[in-house]
Amino acid sequence: MNQSSNLVFGAHAVIEALRSGKEFEKILLKKELSGEVLREVLKNAREKNITYQFVPNEKLDRLCHKNHQGIIAFISEIEYSKLEQIIPTLYEQGKEPFILVLDHITDVRNFGSIARSAEGAGVHAIVIPEKGAAQINADAIKTSSGALHNIPVCRVQNLVNTIIYLAGSGLKIISASEKGNEIYSKANYQGPVAIVMGAEDTGVNKEILRKSDQIVNIPLFGKVQSLNVSVASALILYEVVRQRIENYK
Repeated sequence: MNQSSNLVFGAHAVIEALRSGKEFEKILLKKELSGEVLREVLKNAREKNITYQFVPNEKLDRLCHKNHQGIIAFISEIEYSKLEQIIPTLYEQGKEPFILVLDHITDVRNFGSIARSAEGAGVHAIVIPEKGAAQINADAIKTSSGALHNIPVCRVQNLVNTIIYLAGSGLKIISASEKGNEIYSKANYQGPVAIVMGAEDTGVNKEILRKSDQIVNIPLFGKVQSLNVSVASALILYEVVRQRIENYK
């Protein structure tokens, strides 16, 4: 192990971690790496849908000052959940699913802050893509104030297919976008709902927007034309909370 408790390096250590069934964030491999070790790592990574990337040896040296043998892996700080198990269970318990989908939000601290708000708002699960999402590391856990240990996180291969699954499961899909034609506080969040938030630079995927039941925006009156995504997420999540509280009065 390195100074980072979730970093594993060296061929034997990474292969053993793969065989043990640990949750991986990603694996970094030296570009020139070859041989049986590489074949076994790639075989395991593909079978388990683990993200891997070939990088210059210099990058590996910066991450690990010990003998990494051209392989570094990041172990997840949490155990991921399966959305296909969560949704039916919620219905069986008589609950209205409240899901948060994060479309390629890569900043670790933003992700941690969003998770903190989501857990506080009673979100049942956070959905992220396998590729292009923030690494759930110690910084994310710290920024979430530990919320990431208390809220299920589901990592999926394809967000568009997941949106189709959620819609087919009876959830209303509401996406946040500056292109939205409805102010977020005017939307109806009653019933099973999935809120979709996109990265600050790229926003929500166009295909997801097309499949959304509503697209909402947060009005801005200053010179800055966007909010931090963690702030925007908190506003919308707590609008859902407000409406649900009003409904149950």
